[in-house]
Amino acid sequence: MKRIFHERRQAFLARCLKYSRYVLNDHFVLVLLVLLGFLSLQYRQLLENFPQPAWSVYLLLLVVSLLLFFAGSTATYLEEPDQHFFLTKEREILLLVQQAIRRQFIFWGSVQILGQLLFLPLYLKLGLPVWGFGLYLLVLTAGKYSLIQAKWSSNTKDGTFQWDLAIDRERKRQQSILQFFALFTRVKGITSSVKRRSYLDGLLKMVAKRSEKTWDYLYLRAFLRSGDFWGLTLRLFGLSLLVLLTIDLAWLATGLVLLFNYLLLFQLLALYRVYDYQYLSRLYPVGQEVKIRGFQRILRGILYGILGLQSIMALLLLKEKLYLGVLILGSFILNQFYLAIKAKKLID
Repeated sequence: MKRIFHERRQAFLARCLKYSRYVLNDHFVLVLLVLLGFLSLQYRQLLENFPQPAWSVYLLLLVVSLLLFFAGSTATYLEEPDQHFFLTKEREILLLVQQAIRRQFIFWGSVQILGQLLFLPLYLKLGLPVWGFGLYLLVLTAGKYSLIQAKWSSNTKDGTFQWDLAIDRERKRQQSILQFFALFTRVKGITSSVKRRSYLDGLLKMVAKRSEKTWDYLYLRAFLRSGDFWGLTLRLFGLSLLVLLTIDLAWLATGLVLLFNYLLLFQLLALYRVYDYQYLSRLYPVGQEVKIRGFQRILRGILYGILGLQSIMALLLLKEKLYLGVLILGSFILNQFYLAIKAKKLID
């Protein structure tokens, strides 16, 4: 049993390592270095010009503490067939899970401690003594361990191991990691979920019910009801707004927003093949060019809608309005020319 789960762990880590080279490419590393330098400079300025009253610092430390406290999940590497083939090995599985819990506590507990140490100067500025900070870390570490144990104990009910629940949580953990890599490259093994969001049904009525708009309707429907496309769009759009709200340097904020727009466009290209599994769609009495035009219209509509909201925020928040034009021009080039090139490659 140990060998089986060790091989699963090594295989998944090797898979993540393979995808990480697409994430840490030259351009992204350069952006990260610039962002790190900017954050370091802002941190130094914050320490030199400490705000009074310091409620914003308290809020920052609270958010950081909560993020570090709730980060992480137990990597059990359980799979769907295990509940049938390993049912007689349940005791051994539970022992392996306890080892996974210890690994999770050591790793994420260390991440929490290191993350808090980065903000030690802020705690000292607020008047917290070193021994008080150490006590705070001890409480957080003990709470982290209790949280991990409480999460795993929910997988048992009346002393019975809930295989379905544990397998589903492991699947969601792996899918969340793979979806991060999917922001930068195509990743195999990502499962999509479909959910009707009735509050968005009104948007479907915006598409005219004509034969030449068949694929417009289908692509918009897939976008609104797919957890992958809809959730990804909201996350990247939220990040772009957060950048505009928190970064004072107009050139850096504009560059990051354009980066998020590029990542969104790159990921939404997968919408073109969302109906490839449905062979009946090939029997529609519409030509291939109708499908292509419908795909580009819907994708451009989504991207320009997001750009419109970003432009309003940029107009209100950017100190140098010249960069608003840079944002609009850069997004226009992405939406009109880059999309056309990528769409042609998809079709070819």
